[in-house]
Parts: sequence; structure tokens; C-alpha cells
Amino acid sequence: MKKNMGNTDRIIRVLIALIVATLYFTGVISGVLGIVLIILSAIFVLTSIVSFCPIYAPFGIKTCALKKK
Repeated sequence: MKKNMGNTDRIIRVLIALIVATLYFTGVISGVLGIVLIILSAIFVLTSIVSFCPIYAPFGIKTCALKKK
């Protein structure tokens, strides 16, 4: 698996996950919507840790810096 996520993308995903988790655990969002958003947040954190987004791969999107040759 080659990395296809840059640092900015990773930080934004983790921040979104933290916001959603805070809203869920304070009771602002709940029910099915809350569960779906928590699952998406977990996916955001996981993809941020491994620096690879499987949705970016088929489209050839890369937000990471290009290496100089």
C-alpha cells in the first residue's frame, strides 16, 4: 500500500473525528445518525493512521507531497 494522504488531509480527518466523537458523547447527536457518524469517524482515524484512503486509489487522487527524483 502506497501512501496517498498528506499531513493536512490526515489532520483534518482526525479533527473531524474528534468533533463527531465529542458531539456523540455529549448527546448532541444520537440514534442511528450518531452510530453511523461514529463508524465514519473510526474509519477516518484508521485511514489517517495508515496514510492510505481506499477511495482515493481508484481515482488516482494523492494529497501527499511528491518525492523529488
